Amino acid sequence: MVVVVVVVVVVVVVVVVVVVVVVVVVVVVVVVVVVVVVVVVVVVVVVVVVVVVVVVVVVVVVVVVVVVVVVVVVVVVVAVAVVVVVVIVPVVVVIVVEVVVVEVVVVVVVVIVVVVVIVIVVVVLVVVVVVVVEVEVVVVVVVVVVVEVVVVVEVVVVVVVVVVVVVVVVVVEVVVVVVVVVVVVVVVVVVVVVVVVVV
Repeated sequence: MVVVVVVVVVVVVVVVVVVVVVVVVVVVVVVVVVVVVVVVVVVVVVVVVVVVVVVVVVVVVVVVVVVVVVVVVVVVVVAVAVVVVVVIVPVVVVIVVEVVVVEVVVVVVVVIVVVVVIVIVVVVLVVVVVVVVEVEVVVVVVVVVVVEVVVVVEVVVVVVVVVVVVVVVVVVEVVVVVVVVVVVVVVVVVVVVVVVVVV
């Protein structure tokens, strides 16, 4: 009878130890998985943010370069127009004065000045329109890229969270099943031993 009791005690202790070990292992696995998933999410988010920042910086640099080029073009065009008005027109006036009457010279000068001014205005307007269009396009591209990156980050985070939840649920279910099985086994063993002892 004493032997039976000892056996029962040993069996119960072993079963309990096994259950504890299984639970500890499962918990450790869950913790490791969660930590790994969190680290991956953080890394992904950081990488995405860095990429977005780099893209924005590149776009800003491109916009600045375009604006500088446009400004240079406008300055050159205006300078050429000024040279035409200040240098070429007087030369033409001098030449015309030598061959025709003063009234015709005045008309020619007025026409030349008007044409030059119109050309300057048209060129500057075209340049301004081009710059505005380019800047708008760049801004739209930046916005689209940032939105896409944010969407990707959100999707990645959601997927990672779902994976973590699934893993935790599965692990917990496994632990529950193991514990139940072990408890059932212990109960059966105890019952059998008791029956044997009684008999």
